[in-house]
Amino acid sequence: MFKEILDLIKNNDKFVITSHVNPDGDSIGSEIALFKYLLKQGKNARVISYSETPANYLFLDSNKNIEKFDESKHNMTIQDADVIFILDTNEYSRLRTMETYIKKSPAKKVCIDHHLGNSNSFDYKFIDTDSPATGEILFKLFTSGGGQKVESDIAVPLYAAIMTDTGSFRFPRTDSETHRIAAELIESGADPVNIYSEVYDKAHEGRLKLLSRFLNNMVILYDGKVVYSNVYLKDMEETGTNVFDTEGFSHYIMSMAAVQIGIIFTESPRGVKISFRSKGEIYANELAKEFGGGGHMNAAGAWVDKGNMETLAKEVTLKAKKYIK
Repeated sequence: MFKEILDLIKNNDKFVITSHVNPDGDSIGSEIALFKYLLKQGKNARVISYSETPANYLFLDSNKNIEKFDESKHNMTIQDADVIFILDTNEYSRLRTMETYIKKSPAKKVCIDHHLGNSNSFDYKFIDTDSPATGEILFKLFTSGGGQKVESDIAVPLYAAIMTDTGSFRFPRTDSETHRIAAELIESGADPVNIYSEVYDKAHEGRLKLLSRFLNNMVILYDGKVVYSNVYLKDMEETGTNVFDTEGFSHYIMSMAAVQIGIIFTESPRGVKISFRSKGEIYANELAKEFGGGGHMNAAGAWVDKGNMETLAKEVTLKAKKYIK
């Protein structure tokens, strides 16, 4: 498959790169890394995202190469592309309004991802569910010819992608190979101290106030085996925050000794985002599927249109009971 992708890159000129709504470190790091790789191959590449880049990841895109999707501005770019890379998701629906334009484009659609999924509507699909991050898959792609080392400007976003999606190298599927890749990226110029600081040590006052409300909303069920909390739209408005500021909140509820499943309900004008986390052999992705979502065994998500937070919390936590041990 790597050879097929490399041949596609070699034999085409115009590329569009995109990823899922509400981007995280893996999606943004992967987009920037692939963008820079394509430029080094002498290709014409554009990164177009449905969502704005969260503030703590702007350091990865200092030249502002990620463009926020605008129908009038980007429709022809998508239609004229030879190849469109969809990274870190295998669901077109997670591209939001970009989905229609990408599906209509005659370009070859290439999915590179590490999440479970059954979509076959891509021309090329490379999904490695054993990989802890899409950034790790891209590292293997870039070095698949043997002997190549990635340059510093690519090593930094790849390291950020892997670091964030492995929970700073502590989530399941973080193995010795992941650490060897991280070491190679550091040798190529990625500064682990600086990257960690940029991502996690730049919180603003509003985020901490939102965290305080999040912890105050925490509900403990089933002898502490299931814990959930609600993030209300009103809380975000009053603290000057948004959904991106909730990144990492799951760590606080999952740090409890007895907890097996942690759930976060985040309200928005369009509906409710549900984030699931679990420990050990607890299948958070199966619980997420019951609400139209999916993901990894220990980290998954779902979206419910126009859902009531309190009602939804009761439904989800009741179904969560059958997954605990």
